[in-house]
Amino acid sequence: MLAHVVQAGWCHPHDLHAELRAARLLRRPAVRAAAEELLAGVRSVAEARARDALTASDLPAPLWNARLHTPDGAFLATPDAYWPEAGVALEIDSAEYHYTRDAWQATLRRRLRLEAHGVLVVSATPSMIRDTPHDVLAALRALLALATARPAPPTARARGHRQLTLFPGPG
Repeated sequence: MLAHVVQAGWCHPHDLHAELRAARLLRRPAVRAAAEELLAGVRSVAEARARDALTASDLPAPLWNARLHTPDGAFLATPDAYWPEAGVALEIDSAEYHYTRDAWQATLRRRLRLEAHGVLVVSATPSMIRDTPHDVLAALRALLALATARPAPPTARARGHRQLTLFPGPG
């Protein structure tokens, strides 16, 4: 529910965190955990699971939901996770949001734009993240290794993105 408020654009994660703090709701572990995920840039349960799997791995931390732009400033995409130094993205696509005909085509167009700008994309479903995270991590590890051997960096840039910091104390 908290992620939906942020995803819908009704509230910035810092503002939501301040409201939860003022209401003393950050004392509840589940609310505090969800608020921390939102501040880290995570916007869904599947992204939170992916973040947990990545945190437990030896892979570097990505930017979550960074807005990518071409060098001339045109908007490119907002992948779920992005490693800017390597030009690697993780896209988590669920049937609920991505498998109508129009949504699937929009997903494929976004992938084409990313790949046309040198971004290597790992695609996964929420169930893959939940049930076989090691497979997703292995694919990410392979693309991150492949990216280090590329002669030129990708042309996508994460502009104006910074990870949000957590306010001290549970509230």
